[in-house]
Amino acid sequence: MKLSRKELGCRGEEEAAKFLSGMGWQVLERNYRCRIGELDIIAKAPGGVLVFVEVRSRSGVSHGLPEESVDYRKQNKLRLLAQQYLLARPKLANGSCRFDVLAVYFEEDGKKKFIRHIPNAL
Repeated sequence: MKLSRKELGCRGEEEAAKFLSGMGWQVLERNYRCRIGELDIIAKAPGGVLVFVEVRSRSGVSHGLPEESVDYRKQNKLRLLAQQYLLARPKLANGSCRFDVLAVYFEEDGKKKFIRHIPNAL
């Protein structure tokens, strides 16, 4: 059974959060929303770096690789969202931060194939 786009996105974010936790990361927040939009995952990597993670999921590559969909416009939006997030949490604003992309690949039937982690993607 093929997953809907929304189901695929939710499954991708779930798999991404498990992947990060398995690497020893602390997931601080998922699906942070404000008037500008949404950040998929905000996490602390070992060493204390705050990481804004954009999750992209695909069950095929006919529309391109998942990470290719994080275009210039989306990158600018992610930067604005991160600024908004940090303004609301001044204690986190003093440390270093970065933007990563997690590309989650699924089989047509919804089974996870693999995850590609792209650090410092923006």
